[in-house]
Amino acid sequence: MKLDARRFVRKLRPAGRPVRRRRIFRRTRPAPTMRWRGGAAPPGTSFARVKSLEARLARTPLEVRYAQKLRYHVFYEEMQAVPNAKARLARRDADPFDAICDHLLVLDHSVTQIGGLARWRRNPRVVGTYRLLRQSVAARHGGFYTQSEFDIAPLVAAHRDLRFLELGRSCVLKPYRTRPTVELLWQAIWSYAYRHNVDVMIGCASIAGTDPKELAVPLSFLHHFALAPPEWRAKAQPDRHIDMNILPKDEIDPKEALRALPPLIRGYLRLGAHIGEGAVIDHQFGTTDVLIILPFARIDKRYSTHFENYDRAFALL
Repeated sequence: MKLDARRFVRKLRPAGRPVRRRRIFRRTRPAPTMRWRGGAAPPGTSFARVKSLEARLARTPLEVRYAQKLRYHVFYEEMQAVPNAKARLARRDADPFDAICDHLLVLDHSVTQIGGLARWRRNPRVVGTYRLLRQSVAARHGGFYTQSEFDIAPLVAAHRDLRFLELGRSCVLKPYRTRPTVELLWQAIWSYAYRHNVDVMIGCASIAGTDPKELAVPLSFLHHFALAPPEWRAKAQPDRHIDMNILPKDEIDPKEALRALPPLIRGYLRLGAHIGEGAVIDHQFGTTDVLIILPFARIDKRYSTHFENYDRAFALL
């Protein structure tokens, strides 16, 4: 006679006691809306979508970590920036400003990545990101990140009736550096700025390299052809100021100089952006930074009409 182990165990169990079966997998609750020190971020606001690509705000801290990992890959592994020990260990580009910013993401829904406590949960891949910091939030938390490189306080004070938005930490995964992805990002920024009544966008833009002599052509071009008028001009911090007026204006070939500029800065200039006075060398990232100042009133009518029409069409979907 064979011994039935289950029946034997049942006999040993006290009578009247309910049998509980152990759950191997527990149900996970939906991720809560991310709440930062700057207030509750809109719950995953989606701004635009083209085929499998979607531009929206990060919904959870996990998605912010994905953006930080993308920034680390682009800045430190691809562009050879020098990470500190904490960043190297975590393989994430992070700083205290991440906690008060909104994080704009471009997600590819045709590709997934696994992460978080629920290891079996698959998430759309983060392939692009922008960090957005509104003036009202910055004022409550010590100011803009840009202030560490450029003295923008007088500029903001001179335009008290306008609302500023800081753009920063922009990067896109290499295979996605195409026109559709860039247009998707800009459409999302336009929609975000419109919903928050933003009047002026500012931020640091980088040129690879730390030797001003080697960057004489693009820096001099920006100084002579794109310098902000006095009422919009902000200067590099005195202890970090690098003169951009290296070559005389008549020695510069504008076409050659434009080709020497990164696509991001060329895009800002096409929209109608100004450039601040002086540049700043960022040794950690191996770049020379310039200040972008883009009043919405300066944006070329062709682009503003395109963004507005796209925004209306997306709102009807």
